This record gives sequence, structure tokens and C-alpha cells, in this order.
Amino acid sequence: MSQSVLSLNNASIFQRENLILSDINITIDKGEFVYLIGKTGTGKSSFMKTLYGDLPLSKGNGAIVGYDLLTLKEKEIPFLRRKLGVVFQDFKLLNDRTVYLNLIFVLNATGWRDQKKMEVRIKEVLEKVGMSEKASKFPFQLSGGEQQRVAIARALLNSPELILADEPTGNLDPQTSVEVMEVLQEINKQGNTILMATHDYALLLKYPSKTLKCDNKQIFEVVQKTV
Repeated sequence: MSQSVLSLNNASIFQRENLILSDINITIDKGEFVYLIGKTGTGKSSFMKTLYGDLPLSKGNGAIVGYDLLTLKEKEIPFLRRKLGVVFQDFKLLNDRTVYLNLIFVLNATGWRDQKKMEVRIKEVLEKVGMSEKASKFPFQLSGGEQQRVAIARALLNSPELILADEPTGNLDPQTSVEVMEVLQEINKQGNTILMATHDYALLLKYPSKTLKCDNKQIFEVVQKTV
């Protein structure tokens, strides 16, 4: 029996009074790799923001990693985010700290206290993204692709039940995008569930997977044509 980490039923998303997406009915099961596609302005970011508690869900039903989005309280949001790994387009690394200290910062902020365990966990996540050698580097000493790998490592720190990757290759050239995608594919093979918003259709062709599309205030599953 597959376990769903995200399910939305007849859900609508508003930004203030504006309806962004309506009647969303989707389920993402544990272990899936799912794309979210759609033109700029079709609601992909608003959808992602709703999932990590930045925008309230005001209509319909939604559950994500065990939290009810309709009744989500302000004080629950930090706990929800601990069960999610979020990867942004612009990395959001702290430039005045090394890679290692960027990761320590997140562990401290999410309640880790045991120094030894923190060191072990950082080593594990950097190994997963092929960045073990770069722990003492500052973000500005890394390429864009390397910074995004660190951002993915950061998202993995608390063993999230779902990784939300919002245009993770949006600032990268095609070759680097493929390298970052390889990292995400590998993480997915190890059992991590990933929802990735993207407008890079080349990646969809190279790594076909379940695809949701935002269009005309709707989200629906796209059946990919096999060549």
C-alpha cells in the first residue's frame, strides 16, 4: 500500500482575494519524483508556498507529511518545515560562512545539540551530493552548480519526508543543470520523495517522470508521450 506524503482535494489557492489555482486534486506518494511545470505566472510558486506554509490554504482539503494545511497554525510551520526539504532557485546560502558552517547553522536552528552527531550528519549529506571536499569553502568560492548541491545537502539534513525543489536549475547552464538533476535523481533512488517545479523541458525529456502542469488556474497530471 503506497503512502501519500501530499494530498489535496478540491483545494483552491488564493493570494489575498485573487484566485490563483482552483479545484486541485492531486496525490504524491512516498518515493515518487514529480515535476511541476507551467508558464511563469501560472501559480507554480504560489502552489509551492502553500505547501511549506507561506500561503494559507483557505479552501478544500490538504495534507502534507502529516500536517493538515487547512488548519495549520503559525506555531506549527517551523515543525512542518523540518519535515520538508526546500531547495530554491537562488541557493539562499549564507555568504559569510563556509559550507560546513551553513549546514551547522541549519542544524542548530532545528534543535540539534550533539556536536558529534552534527558532524556525522553533515559528512553524510555532503557525500550524497558529491561535495565532501568543499566543506571549508565559502559559497562565493563555488560555482553555481556546486552552490546548488550544497543547498540540496542542506535540504537533506533533517531527513525530510518530501523535498520541494523550486526551479533548482533555473540559474544554471544546461550542463550544470544535468549535473544537479543527476544528484536529485540519485537522492530519489535512495527513497526521497521529490516535487520539482521547473520550466526546463529538456530535463523532462531526459529524465521522464510523473508530471503535473499548472495552466488556466488548474493543476492536472500530464501524460507523457513515449517516443
